[in-house]
Amino acid sequence: METRRYGEWVVVQRDGHVAEVRLDRPRAMNAISTELARCLTAACADLAADRSVRAVVLASTQERAFCVGADLKERNGLSDAEFGRHRTVLRAAFTAVLDLPVPAVAAVAGFALGGGFELALSCDLIVAEPTAVVGLPEVTVGVIPGGGGTQLLPRRVGAARAAELIFTGRRVAADEARRLGLVDELTEPGGARAAALALAARIAANSPVGLRAAKRALRTGSGLGLQAGLEVEDAAWRTVAFSPDRAEGVAAFNEKRTPDWPGE
Repeated sequence: METRRYGEWVVVQRDGHVAEVRLDRPRAMNAISTELARCLTAACADLAADRSVRAVVLASTQERAFCVGADLKERNGLSDAEFGRHRTVLRAAFTAVLDLPVPAVAAVAGFALGGGFELALSCDLIVAEPTAVVGLPEVTVGVIPGGGGTQLLPRRVGAARAAELIFTGRRVAADEARRLGLVDELTEPGGARAAALALAARIAANSPVGLRAAKRALRTGSGLGLQAGLEVEDAAWRTVAFSPDRAEGVAAFNEKRTPDWPGE
């Protein structure tokens, strides 16, 4: 296993084709400061450029919190000009997670609030423990979700449910979060990270070209009308259909063996 640290608060571990990005600011429960955001952006940029990565897990080094959102203590000392620059850095971090070209799985234990929940929403799948508490409480402190929450949450649970959660800013415990579709899988206590890594490993066993094309079609087509979305799907399908991965997949199926993906 290969480990690399980005600054003080982000750690990336590689195990084969799966990369795990862990937030490591335990004293602040992974509150997103300017520096943490920069480190997360750099880590995701490196993973996005690495063609050997097939799946990413976003997790925390602690069980008390996945991420409690923006660092309000840091924000309290910022001038308006500094706050504007801070916003640019934070938005880049959320975009870096959202734009990962391979499937991403969030492993949530403890609090995932505000920007913390938006980081999870920026992933494709969310695995959570019974301790998980999620929500977008930004209106309770005079702002609105700014890391994609107003756009990502309705795509998960529908416009009316998202409106209720955002307008009230209420916190949602794990059982209800699962019922509402805020998270995709609820694990045993202490099991979210292991379950997310296992899911990522299952994903990473598949065609690298297929995974990237499927994610591109899902993400690009979700905001379009049906016909436009089908055109996006067709374009993504064509990148796979004439690739060495497709030839290897068909050959491996007929020969009853595990594919050895070229990944080209």
